[in-house]
Amino acid sequence: MESELYKKILIATDGSENTKKAVDYGIELARIAEADVRAVYVLDAGAFATLPMDAAWESMYELIRAEGKDALEYVEDRGRESGVPVECSILEGHPASEIVLYAQENEIDLIVMGTLGKTGLDRILVGSVATKVVHTSTIPVMVVHGS
Repeated sequence: MESELYKKILIATDGSENTKKAVDYGIELARIAEADVRAVYVLDAGAFATLPMDAAWESMYELIRAEGKDALEYVEDRGRESGVPVECSILEGHPASEIVLYAQENEIDLIVMGTLGKTGLDRILVGSVATKVVHTSTIPVMVVHGS
């Protein structure tokens, strides 16, 4: 039975183990609701702000972009296994802002995300992406804890 509530579900991933459980929840919910899935990986612009634009920066950028492709491949694979259509995008900017903006611009009905890979001191200093999305999104957000 097709859901009237969820037609488009956004899954935000950073490729960490913490987000794999959220991917599984999002794909299963989409399967049950007969919804389409959009998956995003955000290259964090802040991570590159202090680096000089040189060959080392380009190398690091390509490495992180490759990690994004791998993270999105995981979502595509899970979708394919469940018969759920998945459309993937790599975005650039501040993760929480980009996730919320993408959801608004693409008429997403639900954002599904894990407690992304930042832990410990990084999380305290930078703040939780999931928390920022929950507080700034007008679209419902499901946060799935990794453990």
